[in-house]
Amino acid sequence: MPSSAPSFGDLLAACERSAVHLEMRDSYASNERFDAWKRGHRIDWDDRPSWWHSFNSLITDAVSRSVEIRRARIVSEPVSEYIRWEHYVTHANVASGEQVRWLPRRRATDLALPGNDFWCFDDRLLRVHHFAGDGAVVEDELVDDPAVVKLCVSAFEAVWERAIPHEEYRV
Repeated sequence: MPSSAPSFGDLLAACERSAVHLEMRDSYASNERFDAWKRGHRIDWDDRPSWWHSFNSLITDAVSRSVEIRRARIVSEPVSEYIRWEHYVTHANVASGEQVRWLPRRRATDLALPGNDFWCFDDRLLRVHHFAGDGAVVEDELVDDPAVVKLCVSAFEAVWERAIPHEEYRV
């Protein structure tokens, strides 16, 4: 189902201070890059044009405007094949200017977490992701209810405090 929400690029372009992303699934819909990785293809990180995508430019542009971008992932261990791949390609996120951390799910038991992955822009607007059981995006929903935003930001910060920086997390 197509989303009527503004694009991620539009939301990030309007962002002034911070954008945070909480991911809580162990797999998302398969895609061409994941399928290639499963077949043994590896990225030549020295060949930036081969892996740099428009998403990376959006992040770099925001960071150059002093927008802090943080991503936290809650993952089951041992990690899924999808998470192993995600960990591998996170090099691109970090190279773009994102800060990324990983929280093993067993360390999140006492945290109150929202039911869906989300981006939060400037602690005021959520882009909530709704997924099908197979990990395909069904719809993105914009939420600006202050109580819901506060709950999600609080959850993100609790995860962030416990999570392991990308460069230290081993899959």
